[in-house]
Amino acid sequence: MASGWSAAEKTTLAQICAAHFVSHLHILILPPLFPLLRESLDVSYIELGLALTVFNIVSAFTQAPMGFVVDRIGPRKMLAAALMFGGSAFILLGLFPSWPMLLVAAAMAGLANCVYHPADYAVLGSDISEGRVGRAFSLHTACGFLGGAIAPAFMLGVAALGGMSWAMIAGGLVGPLVAIPLIFAARRDAAKPRPAATAQRASETGGVRRVLTPAVMAMMVFFIMLALANGGIHSFSVAAWVAQGMTLELANGALTGYLFASAIGVLVGGYIADWTKRHGLVATFGFIAAASMMLLIGNGTFQGFALVIAMIAAGLLTGMIMPSRDMLVRAAAPPGQAGAVFGIVSTGFNIGGMVGPPLFGWLLEAGEPRLIFITTAGFMLLTAIMAIGQEWRLARRRRAALTAAE
Repeated sequence: MASGWSAAEKTTLAQICAAHFVSHLHILILPPLFPLLRESLDVSYIELGLALTVFNIVSAFTQAPMGFVVDRIGPRKMLAAALMFGGSAFILLGLFPSWPMLLVAAAMAGLANCVYHPADYAVLGSDISEGRVGRAFSLHTACGFLGGAIAPAFMLGVAALGGMSWAMIAGGLVGPLVAIPLIFAARRDAAKPRPAATAQRASETGGVRRVLTPAVMAMMVFFIMLALANGGIHSFSVAAWVAQGMTLELANGALTGYLFASAIGVLVGGYIADWTKRHGLVATFGFIAAASMMLLIGNGTFQGFALVIAMIAAGLLTGMIMPSRDMLVRAAAPPGQAGAVFGIVSTGFNIGGMVGPPLFGWLLEAGEPRLIFITTAGFMLLTAIMAIGQEWRLARRRRAALTAAE
């Protein structure tokens, strides 16, 4: 394993991690302020929820094509533009608060959001040394978690001091501030000669067909299953436990333990991803173990503090998988088209995010809260199957490459 980060790698990692921090901060700017927005704009919670729907729909439909744009124009340039554009959305909402502007801001933020994953992974995959890219992916993911964790306290704190409008402006200004070093970095990128093969791949009209390989489409399904599994835990576990008679405090404690453990697991998973090339096997093991834990939780095996410990264990497992997940996507990408591939597969998150809530909500309404965890376990097992299938494809590709070299 390579050791010793270069100064250029540290700079790149800091810039990309900061951008991912902002992307998750911007995702959670609106929800903490819903009570204030409801009163200030004189709208219902249904109308506020519609703004989040607009955000997800715009992001879902633009993320895949934006990956090709990232590869063609340059990831740092697109990332700086996304930070500026997304930040402007919330600044405008703070300056001109109204229901129509809320929808416009949500659409703008959704368009900015579709850039982050393709651009982030394209930069990290090309600028970080092979022996450290797993850890780079893990730090990138952990910084996103941190942005989401800080968002509620940051937004409510600024709102308490200066009001809802100032909170929106403050949240928006973070984007342009983080974009400044990326703008200078993008100018340095533009001054470098672009490899002819990469430029040709980015401009050829047949690029879409080359990217939509079975391996890439399988990874998109993988991300859909992963989004469905995560959605069940993140959004509906507390309600399911309360419906089973658990106190709200214990239910939130179990979910909090899971989320913090996931962040720690991501950092551990970065070292594992750099240590082995069998990323599909790592993901398969983690998902099977986490699914087994969820089945036991759904069956009521763990009660009280034991439930919190079980959720922490599940969080460590699911977090550990994430860098290997990203390495699987990277391995599926044709040379020079990492942005396009990450854009396509990340669409799976949006699809899962739209499909999951009605399903899990229906299970709760049907009086089956335990099925939240059992269904989540089922999605995890399906994800494990997808991971082992991807490992098989990559192993077959490596064997073919060795045969061709002989």
